[in-house]
Amino acid sequence: MPIITFLESDGQEHVVDAKAGLSVMAAAVRNNVPGIDADCGGACACATCHVYIDNAWVEATGRPSDQEASMLEFADDVRPTSRLSCQISLSPALDGMIVRLPEEKA
Repeated sequence: MPIITFLESDGQEHVVDAKAGLSVMAAAVRNNVPGIDADCGGACACATCHVYIDNAWVEATGRPSDQEASMLEFADDVRPTSRLSCQISLSPALDGMIVRLPEEKA
């Protein structure tokens, strides 16, 4: 089971032991991580699960699809490491990943 660390903008950590196959968003919601609203339920139809992937994990998570990139246009403070957490599927290869939560949500 991958362990994911969510970092709030104020530095507060939420360490989550997540089940492989879940999305990063689902793992956050199931573990009450604040700041992941997930209004569309993971359908890549909003940007309320916007996160920043730690630089060390960008390659491992892959690039956003065209649909995801389009939805990211609705997020605040988009950066090169921005992703929609609903579009990242957890696997053992992502064990130890660090995900940063934006200060503002879409």
